[in-house]
Amino acid sequence: MSVFAAAMDRIFSHAAIAVPALWISATTSEERPIRIIARAPDRVTEFGVGRFVSDSMMVDVRVADLPAPHPGDLIVTGSESHVIQGEPLRDRERLIWTLDLRPA
Repeated sequence: MSVFAAAMDRIFSHAAIAVPALWISATTSEERPIRIIARAPDRVTEFGVGRFVSDSMMVDVRVADLPAPHPGDLIVTGSESHVIQGEPLRDRERLIWTLDLRPA
């Protein structure tokens, strides 16, 4: 295990940074507990000469916890459910997925 992978394991196990969630596959009946780090940055979209600011929801998940997420899969945290939209992206080290979510 690399030093970076060990650091990611510690970050994702820290209760103040990562939270528990449940991943539910859109194509099979599989579900799996995972830990996520949530981010909600504003997204600026340009349309012609106009610019629109909208909310977004992004989460980071360890590849070790979730090897193959797909668009349409469901992520449940507490009482909130979100659907993965777009293709999941991995970091350079191939340790972390970044998932773009929308409310379910």
